[in-house]
Amino acid sequence: MNGFNIAEGGHVVQILPPVDITGGKIAQAFSMAEYAHASILVLIGVSAAAFTKIIVSIGTATAAIGTAVAGATAIPFMLYKQETAGANEDVLDGGTLVAATGYTPSANDGIFYVIELDARALEAAAGELGTDPYVQLSLTNGSNSVIASAVAILSGARAASLSSPTVTT
Repeated sequence: MNGFNIAEGGHVVQILPPVDITGGKIAQAFSMAEYAHASILVLIGVSAAAFTKIIVSIGTATAAIGTAVAGATAIPFMLYKQETAGANEDVLDGGTLVAATGYTPSANDGIFYVIELDARALEAAAGELGTDPYVQLSLTNGSNSVIASAVAILSGARAASLSSPTVTT
């Protein structure tokens, strides 16, 4: 087989099931301890207006949806955007390095973002947190109704197996 079989060579985590993010949502935290890379897909459905920020944080322990990771520290991240509304749109831009303060998304419906994180960069950003920090996505929002979801795809497993262990505990 050519390419990358996500189910066998990676690990998929639904960090934020499709939900109305009115008031903001904090996604499930996940560990990068056993993986070299994470790609986070942020999918936006229908929105009354743009939500305020996409933020990536690292911390010292896991946290469930809605709870900030222990020792949360926002970090810069690489973001690829597809902000053109419509079902036939699938081309990402060339990427933008986003400051730790986060990215303000487009108000268009049916768009998506891809966040790329390397474990080595996270280790450098973690400093005193240790070498394997937990990662957490936050979508901040006021009173605008926005339907969104997010999935993390981890790759570069240190010990790959057909049934990879959890990264959320």
